[in-house]
Amino acid sequence: MSESPVVTRPILSYAKDLPNLCSLAGLLCAMLGIYFAFLSNFPAAMIALIWAVFFDWSDGIIARRTPGRTKEQGEFGAQLDSLIDIVSFGICPAVILLSYGNFSPWYIPGAFVIVASGVIRLSYFNVFGLVDKSTYWGFPLDNNVIILVFLFLFDGLISPAIFGLVLYLLLMVLAALNVAPIKTPKFAGRWYYFITGYTLLFTILYGFKMLCTTP
Repeated sequence: MSESPVVTRPILSYAKDLPNLCSLAGLLCAMLGIYFAFLSNFPAAMIALIWAVFFDWSDGIIARRTPGRTKEQGEFGAQLDSLIDIVSFGICPAVILLSYGNFSPWYIPGAFVIVASGVIRLSYFNVFGLVDKSTYWGFPLDNNVIILVFLFLFDGLISPAIFGLVLYLLLMVLAALNVAPIKTPKFAGRWYYFITGYTLLFTILYGFKMLCTTP
């Protein structure tokens, strides 16, 4: 007796899942960050990037609070989240670095290291997961962006040459930490209020900065 065929849902049906819609909102923010980075509009890129972090933190909370969510929806959401993370926290910071360096060939190795460390870290996490319920191996990728957004407050206060060097070195250190054999805590619970406030604060700061620099 042959087994019954596996019934699969249409691909786009998973996009209607509220947590996945939240993840896709984060992807849109990352794409906007890349767009503004190409235009060298770094304040706008920082706003887009910190909102990508906010949506990345939000999708898991929404998923846990969505009743009747199936196992396959959860598995699909986990894969979607991981793929979006590499765009938001790998490719977007790499493009920001390249753009700040006026796409000089000297910045290509740094951009590669950012993306490569990101995909290695996410591949490792997808296979092995957390050390325990509240601990990661290595420094989480989204935390890179939290630091990067803070650093760009100093853009324009020091010379572009010095800031570009600091930016390059910081991103290399963070990339190394992403794949380092160190244990780092998973920020959850009340930390969500922190990232919400952080997102709103830096949206206001960079929004004000853009208004002040508009001719």
